[in-house]
Amino acid sequence: MIMRLKSLELLGFKSFAKKTPLEFESAITAVVGPNGSGKSNVVESLRFVLGEQSIKSMRGKAGVDLIFKGSKTLPKASRASVNIYFDNKDKVFKLENETGEKINLNYDTINISREVFSDGLNKYSLNGSEVRLKDIVTLLSSVNIGSSGHHIISQGEADRILNASSKERREMIEDALGLKIYQYKIKESERKLDRTATNMKEVSLLRKEIAPHLNFLRKQVEKLEKAKEQKIELLDLYREYLQRESKYLTEQNNSFIEEKSKISNELESLSEKIKQIEDISVVIENPKVSEIKNLEKKIYEIRSLKGEIDRKLGRIEGMIEMEERRLQQTPKEKKHESVILSFKEAEDFVTEMNTYIDDAMTKSEVSEVFPILNRIKESLKRFSPAELSENNFNASIHVVEDNSSAKIELERLQKTREEILVELHKMQEEEDKVKSVVENLKSEIEKENFENQESQKTRFDLSVRKQELLSGLSTIAMKEENFVRLSTSFEDQIREGSIFLGGDILSYKNFEITNVEPRENQLERLKKIERIKIKLEDAGLGGGTEVLKEYEETSERDIFLAKEMEDLSTSIVALRSLMMDLKEKIDIEFKSGIQKINKEFQEFFALMFGGGSAFLTVIAQQKKNKDEDMESSNDENIVFEHGIEISVSLPHKKVKELQALSGGERSLTSIALLFAISQVNPPPFLVLDETDAALDEANSRKYGDMLEKLSKHSQLIVVTHNRETMSRAGVLYGVTVGSDGASKLLSVKFEEAVAIAK
Repeated sequence: MIMRLKSLELLGFKSFAKKTPLEFESAITAVVGPNGSGKSNVVESLRFVLGEQSIKSMRGKAGVDLIFKGSKTLPKASRASVNIYFDNKDKVFKLENETGEKINLNYDTINISREVFSDGLNKYSLNGSEVRLKDIVTLLSSVNIGSSGHHIISQGEADRILNASSKERREMIEDALGLKIYQYKIKESERKLDRTATNMKEVSLLRKEIAPHLNFLRKQVEKLEKAKEQKIELLDLYREYLQRESKYLTEQNNSFIEEKSKISNELESLSEKIKQIEDISVVIENPKVSEIKNLEKKIYEIRSLKGEIDRKLGRIEGMIEMEERRLQQTPKEKKHESVILSFKEAEDFVTEMNTYIDDAMTKSEVSEVFPILNRIKESLKRFSPAELSENNFNASIHVVEDNSSAKIELERLQKTREEILVELHKMQEEEDKVKSVVENLKSEIEKENFENQESQKTRFDLSVRKQELLSGLSTIAMKEENFVRLSTSFEDQIREGSIFLGGDILSYKNFEITNVEPRENQLERLKKIERIKIKLEDAGLGGGTEVLKEYEETSERDIFLAKEMEDLSTSIVALRSLMMDLKEKIDIEFKSGIQKINKEFQEFFALMFGGGSAFLTVIAQQKKNKDEDMESSNDENIVFEHGIEISVSLPHKKVKELQALSGGERSLTSIALLFAISQVNPPPFLVLDETDAALDEANSRKYGDMLEKLSKHSQLIVVTHNRETMSRAGVLYGVTVGSDGASKLLSVKFEEAVAIAK
């Protein structure tokens, strides 16, 4: 055998309060004992640990009924546990993962454990790791073991297959044929199909919910598509504009630095040369220049003095002319009285007037001049007739009756004029003399400076060049101001561009310029940039990013849901296909299994009854459906399910109906059928719980022969009171109730028992 049941261990299960192990070393192991000792509890522990969910089949109403309830000397247990051990050296046990792939368990021994607690909670373990009931069922199905059915036949259930309905018989035979795993997969597929259909409805509702918003976002995105194209155009324009501008600003800055450096160096050189020339001029300055300056100052003083004497001469000549006119007047003219002033009085009057006038000329404000003018006006009143008559002007003022005094005054004036002329002549001679000295000095200086003229010319040229360079620096300064404005504008364009283009604006640094173009092209390019930015602002680019993001997220969500719908639809198709394949496989294997069972059934039946015939027949029955209450239904709504009918024919009797068989005949028929079923797809072990109770001695021998035949394919665990059956066992376990009220086991090998008996 490729797989063998090794042992069973009970603790707190029903009447087994203490840990109780059972070793299955023989092909046939018998469990014996008086009624009520707990023999059947061993069978029920096997049902329990293999995943039986019907507490009723284990003679209980709730999980707590499976826990040892205590005795006079032993306390009740808090839990019941059963461990079963299988030999797995050939790695026949397999477990499916979530994808349905079978996984070999790399254990030499497989240990399955189930615990039930006082609150009814169950816990399953596989080699010490907690697992699900589903995992236990799947694992056992891989070696043709179920929680109940053909491999565990309890007392009173031997003819259950005979009393069962045709549908129940089919299920029992499917379980025996190992088709239960397929039924389980079909049910699992049906559950998945229901969940998938529910998920499809939910996904469909979600798509319907987001559809209006998605359409709205799609329209918004369509509006922004044009803005995207404009952004692409804007980026192209910006990349070339910023690259050219950056290159232009760099070239300008380098040019300014170069020009300023060149001019500064030249200015430094010119300043040094001019300084050297000026130092030479200071050194070679002629002292005659100072002398000329002094002489020219003296000439100025002489000319100033001559001017005063000329004015004085003019006054004297005016007075002489007046005296001469007066002397030449006719007697008729002399009838009019005249006022005669002495020369001293006239001179004092002129001096007074000049003083007033000089004082007025020194004033800077008009308001300060008015008082002086008033004084002059008051002085002039003295010469008015009214004033003269009132004030008796002077003792020398009188009416001239003859011209003797006038002649005297005229002579005096003429003499004064001669003296002034002599003085003027002297001053002219002195002036001419000084001028001659100045001319001589200038000639000498000119002669001396002839050699220095080239240096002065050079100095002039250098000064002119220096001024040109300073003007150049001023021009560069103005250009630098414009450069600063362009640089600021450049930075502003990058900042504004980043609002529309984000970090892509910096890609201008990688743009390559392949041609040289006029500066005017940049201005045109900038105008285009500004126009596009205005259009993008009008298109609402500010929220465009959020709209696009929301549209992409919503669209992705819709695509995901559509993909989910597609996957779910595919999954439904796959599940339905799988269910069809499984049903077809079940049908094929079921029919094949029926043929094999009939062959074995005939042999066992003939062995039991000494002839006769027995066989199973597959029948089709109409199944009730949901549409049966409808007034009319077509053939497509009619569902058929298969069942199993048992036909028997006893030798020397005309009995062919199961109901007509006696109790013993029914028991033998059920045993023959169960043994036939187990032979078609032998389970690793077979449990028979007092299935031989109704057999007489002759039939017991036949029963024993069948046990030995069965033991060649499956381990047998037999609970019996029949001595013939006991004689076929290799190991006997005796179950008894101890003084503490708990079940206990005593084991003995059959050979040892025979030797002891002899």
